[in-house]
Amino acid sequence: MQHRIALALSRHRLRVSCSPRARPSLGRLSSTATVSAKPDFSSYFLHNARPPSETPRAEPLSIPPDHPDPLGTGAYPPPASLAAYRTAPVLTPARLLSLYAQLSKSRLSILVVLTAMSGVALSPLTTTVPVLLSTALGTALCAASANTLNQLQEIPFDAQMARTRNRPLVRRALSPAHAAGFAVVTGVAGPALLWTMVNPTTALLGAANIVLYAGVYTWMKRRTVWNTPVGSIVGGIPPLMGWTACGGQLLPSTTYPIATFLPPFLTSAPLDLALIDNPLAPLALFMLLYSWQLAHFNPLSHLVRTAYAQAGYHMLCILAPKKNQFVALRHAALLTAICSVLVPLSGLTTWTFALTSLVPNAIVVRAAWDFWKFGGDKYARKLFQHTLWYLPVILGLMMLHKQGLEWRKWVGLGNDEKEEDATASQS
Repeated sequence: MQHRIALALSRHRLRVSCSPRARPSLGRLSSTATVSAKPDFSSYFLHNARPPSETPRAEPLSIPPDHPDPLGTGAYPPPASLAAYRTAPVLTPARLLSLYAQLSKSRLSILVVLTAMSGVALSPLTTTVPVLLSTALGTALCAASANTLNQLQEIPFDAQMARTRNRPLVRRALSPAHAAGFAVVTGVAGPALLWTMVNPTTALLGAANIVLYAGVYTWMKRRTVWNTPVGSIVGGIPPLMGWTACGGQLLPSTTYPIATFLPPFLTSAPLDLALIDNPLAPLALFMLLYSWQLAHFNPLSHLVRTAYAQAGYHMLCILAPKKNQFVALRHAALLTAICSVLVPLSGLTTWTFALTSLVPNAIVVRAAWDFWKFGGDKYARKLFQHTLWYLPVILGLMMLHKQGLEWRKWVGLGNDEKEEDATASQS
């Protein structure tokens, strides 16, 4: 009898396995093997919590009769021993400074300070060492406060991304109250130092950057893709702080009108260095850093788009990848126009800079074109890497071709004979 039942079951299994429904077609197998499904990033924006009606009730756990309870606590499962926990390291001064540097995003803060110093270096106005150091320190304090406030608001979201889950507040190396105190101290000390040692305009720009980054930009990241242009505005303000630290003007007036400097072959008028301090120059600096931010960040966001989607950030690389690539290309092309026209026209540099800057601009535009045309991580990484060296190279070329700066005299190659003749004729 048992033999007959086993034989009937084997025949039934054979019939089911041979039926057309049970056998997938070869076309289906080949299609799933060759075409990979695209990730559905929209699913990350859905709330993961269940409605109250669907939330299962937690049943109290009881100790099975045969389960040993050596500690006699009545808990199930029994608590782990203290040996399973790791002792928290003592907050020594060196470790505390390291954690403060991580809260400040030290590499980003250093970049902010360097761009602010570029505004000082390119200004035609002179400055003093105390003002220079105060501008650098005040800018660094403002950046530290903005970055710390940003991390305070994004603890639960940073914990969901591999690139940020090791930040101090996520791993509880510092308490949120401690970090908030650090943010308040630096956020007050930075603008106060700029106000007393530099000037009120620079201090207001530093305070505005804290509000824009830690307030507006951070709030917009989970609501609209326009957060990236706002973040680019934040990146364009530090050069303006360097410009105003030297006493430069940001807005046109009757005393400081907008002046333009045409190429030598289009005008015969002598160069009036007094007109170099005009509002068109800080506008050129701002536009340079603004467009660089978008050409630099868009390929980076493409590389980490999965993490952004998992944390629920509204980024263009998630919601409109092709448009994200086009925005990077558009601002890479705009960088070429800024360097070739706006910067020398404002008087920041000579028109020779328009020629020497064509090479780095052509390299970045080509990488942005490939990223827009082909997409993919390979071309995004290539564009991102090019933008890393692009900014210091362009700023270095601007300082080399600064209007009114004669490098020949600096290295001892000036025409001393003409100076001696001019002195002799005056005497």
